[in-house]
Amino acid sequence: MHLRYTFCVLALWAVAPTAPAADLRVYPADIKLSGPNRTQQLVVVEEENGRAVRDVTASATFASSSEASAKVDATGAILAVGAGEAKVTVTVGSTRVTVPMTVIGEKPGDWSFRNHVIPTLTRSGCNAGACHGALAGKGGFKLSLRGYDPETDWFVTTRQALGRRVDLTKPAISLALAKATRAVPHGGGTRFTEDSPHFKVLLEWIAAGAPGPKANDATLERLDVFPPAILVNPKDKKHTFRAIVRATYSDGTSEDVTRWARFGSSEELVARVSEDGVITPVGNGEAAITVGFGTKVTTLTVTTPFPNDVNTEVFAKSPRNNFVDEFVLKKLQLLQLPPADPCSDAEFIRRAYLDTCGILPTPEQVAAFLANSDPKKRAKLIDTLLDHPAFVDYWAQKWADLLLVSSRKLPQPAMWAFYRKIRQSVADNRPWDAFARDILTASGSTLTNGAGNYFVLHKDVSELAEATSLTFLGMSVGCAKCHNHPLEKWTQDQYWAFTNLFSRVGLKNGDRGGEVLVQSRPEGDALHLRRGVAMPPTPFDSKPLPLDAPADRRAYFTDWLTAADNPYFAKALVNRVWRNYMGRGLVEAEDDLRETNPPSNRELFDALAADFVQHKYDVKHLMRVILNSAAYQRSSRARPESASDDRFYSRFLLRRLPGEVILDAYSDVTGVPTPFDKINSAAGDASTPISAYPAGTRATQVPDSLVTSQFLDAFGRAERVQTCACERTSDASVTQALHLNNGYTLNDKLRDKNSVVAKWITVGWTDEQIVAQTFRLALSREPTDTERKRFLAIMTEAAKGGAQSRREGVEDFLWAVLTGREFLFNH
Repeated sequence: MHLRYTFCVLALWAVAPTAPAADLRVYPADIKLSGPNRTQQLVVVEEENGRAVRDVTASATFASSSEASAKVDATGAILAVGAGEAKVTVTVGSTRVTVPMTVIGEKPGDWSFRNHVIPTLTRSGCNAGACHGALAGKGGFKLSLRGYDPETDWFVTTRQALGRRVDLTKPAISLALAKATRAVPHGGGTRFTEDSPHFKVLLEWIAAGAPGPKANDATLERLDVFPPAILVNPKDKKHTFRAIVRATYSDGTSEDVTRWARFGSSEELVARVSEDGVITPVGNGEAAITVGFGTKVTTLTVTTPFPNDVNTEVFAKSPRNNFVDEFVLKKLQLLQLPPADPCSDAEFIRRAYLDTCGILPTPEQVAAFLANSDPKKRAKLIDTLLDHPAFVDYWAQKWADLLLVSSRKLPQPAMWAFYRKIRQSVADNRPWDAFARDILTASGSTLTNGAGNYFVLHKDVSELAEATSLTFLGMSVGCAKCHNHPLEKWTQDQYWAFTNLFSRVGLKNGDRGGEVLVQSRPEGDALHLRRGVAMPPTPFDSKPLPLDAPADRRAYFTDWLTAADNPYFAKALVNRVWRNYMGRGLVEAEDDLRETNPPSNRELFDALAADFVQHKYDVKHLMRVILNSAAYQRSSRARPESASDDRFYSRFLLRRLPGEVILDAYSDVTGVPTPFDKINSAAGDASTPISAYPAGTRATQVPDSLVTSQFLDAFGRAERVQTCACERTSDASVTQALHLNNGYTLNDKLRDKNSVVAKWITVGWTDEQIVAQTFRLALSREPTDTERKRFLAIMTEAAKGGAQSRREGVEDFLWAVLTGREFLFNH
């Protein structure tokens, strides 16, 4: 195919509304402090539509109505003095706002080891993984990572090292203070100074006798950050904002914990945040400022619109096919990102076929669709695709990826039983809650009830719990197995309480080859890794099941999982389906749903999940909503002002097709099916013949990820070893280029005696007919005049060398089209 390298496939704020007058807001709006040594910082902002647009704390004046109860300094920092009530008046220009406050108790509040000392050590980095929180600790001093084990931390801090870390007779010379301030040499450097609030907390705690954690300590119930949302003027990015964090405890008290909180930004190129909570906008878009304290996390959103002058008519006139478009356009207007025009009918039919069924439309189907003048033809096509036989192939394969269907860990009969269960559920449009229940409560033979193989794949109880969380909740909780989750609110105790829901699944071999019998056992517990005891089995943020309860724990979990008010279950599936159609999840990665990784459009995410639940977890209904939206039907050609947008859906996002879809398309276009006649060993060091897949079997119909295919390996198919969307990749690689250039898959199809190349030449098709038909088959469109002239000239030149040269020219032409971006990408 010496001519293939000569081919070039040609791929494809004017009048803003008057801004409302800004309101002066003071946060927190009410204050309740628990003792004379407690403080609360106020932040004063100008706010529009619930978003802070300017921090004016520095220009405000503050006054307390009762300094016997509370004093307030020029920066807005309130210091509790004595029990009673007071009002703090905040004045900016001619505007005044009054903040009520209450101080409870005449005596200074105690510093709690759990709620104050541990956060001080965490904020100072003392119990970080690179310091004393390391597996072996540092310098003979080992703390639990980020303070997940207060009782042990108190013991090693106060009782080890001959008690020198905490000196109750001379608190100021305690090693805990001397090391942190580098009064004595410290490998970790200076952690805080003697005039810092961290030094004050530790000194006063030691002076009070260094009391340990108590069973009746107030527990952290809620974390709030103020202001809750920020809208930055894109022409005034130099203006900074200060975030204030307040913790609310089980005893009803609240406290300013900004000095102990941990801050981070989800998008450093949009907004940065200092360790003290000062937010600096640096770019355009949206960023989530993540805030962590204790076992709680929360976020605030920083929005910086793009510096575009977009007439509001652009958004007003943009198509709105359903509620999806309302939320998408609302976000685009906020960010001043004009939406792209609608895609053409030819683009839509190809796009919808590939995204819904994993196949190309035939030239006849494209021609009929383009000729159809029915204004509802797109909606009708969507309904047709959702009932297409290839829909079952495509989505059964996706759920087989998710559930790790493979003979790597399952015997062939069991693997087939599991796949058939999944495939039948897709064919029946089994509601997602019922599908989940089928899997998670499966009992009996794994050959007659293929869903039971889920438990065979995950025999270890921790692995089972973590896989279930990722599969059906979209959350990774594995980090909490050994310590509190560093990026989320889940604690080690919650992890083991959750894991204990799956500790009574019994497996035993059946009488037939590859058969396992799954049943619920009446006893058995997963013991807490650190405590060595069983935690009451508890779904996340829900009520525990008593340890001695006779109920099937799997059924108890599944009832919680599929409840309409479960905040995670519906969203996990919505995000997976949305990503399939829109190219990027509302939360990215698709199985990384956590508070510290917020969605790009929270209102849309909530609305889609609510609609999914309202329609009884009907997966096809969810797909129909997305497919019918104007957001899905936009062109992939962005407007210049929105060219940098890759997450707010101002245009259709280009993405490479899955390997199986490409391989099947090669078979369809060339007319030569792919043989699947070998299977790899689990170790990958050998392959053996297999006859389970008759000629004509499509790649999307192959259930086993061990079936031999160098092409699919090169193009990133999932190995189905671990429950993670990261297993399937769509990145381009040198391996892919080499395989297309020198590999056998596509080249052999083109050379095959039964290929369309041989048939076209045999029946005497002209070069012009071949060019036109190739474009129709592969790209669902006619070639442009420029393309037609260029390709015909090259093919005419090739024909001068004789019949063999002409055939090679045709083969090279098809190769060029089938390896071009327009073919390999959905657009």
